[in-house]
Amino acid sequence: MNRLSEQLREAIEEEIATGRLLPGTHLDETVLAQRYGVSRTPIREALSLLAGEGLVEARPRRGAVVAQVTAQRLIEMFEVMAELEALCARQAARRMTDTDLREVEAAHEACRTAAGGLDPDAYFYANEAFHQRIYRASHNGYLSEQAQALQRKLRPYRRLQLRVRNRIARSLDEHEGVMQALRRGDGEASAAAMRSHVVVQGERFTDLLASLAQLDAAATAEPPARTAREAAQA
Repeated sequence: MNRLSEQLREAIEEEIATGRLLPGTHLDETVLAQRYGVSRTPIREALSLLAGEGLVEARPRRGAVVAQVTAQRLIEMFEVMAELEALCARQAARRMTDTDLREVEAAHEACRTAAGGLDPDAYFYANEAFHQRIYRASHNGYLSEQAQALQRKLRPYRRLQLRVRNRIARSLDEHEGVMQALRRGDGEASAAAMRSHVVVQGERFTDLLASLAQLDAAATAEPPARTAREAAQA
């Protein structure tokens, strides 16, 4: 895969993560190639990369579509994500350097700024950076790679949660709980705080299901071909 294919992968992934390309949307290679001003070959390669990440799937007679995840599958993915991130936090609490801690603190402050500005998009990106700093502070390359891989698959749904009323404020409070444990170097408390922050259960489960229902309604409001073309040319 060349650099152009990787850049296209990132661009299409961002549109999936931000809800511009909804689950079930058909990804027409010709339309995407025209939009990005490239040939179909790098588009095909980019879609292959996204399929490897689980964000795109191939369907008979429809070609590539944005992957649709069932509610049960999604909850299972969040359960695994919570355990991976809890392990990252536990290792980070034990292994992080002063520089690591300053970087995580800075990411936490960026989340606070975004939350104060009531900007869900800014908070989404700041939140990603906060979690990724903790992955790196674990000083376990393989663990960090696995956490980032699953984080990419869950990006559209992690962003979706931020649309729920007051979720950003609660998320920031949960970050503070993680930070307090990290500052103390308490591995078990850091893991517990991060697990609670990431796992989807109780009210958050109900909220996520309601948001998924809204997405499904939006995706089926118009014929798939028209929805895809409009999404790709918007």
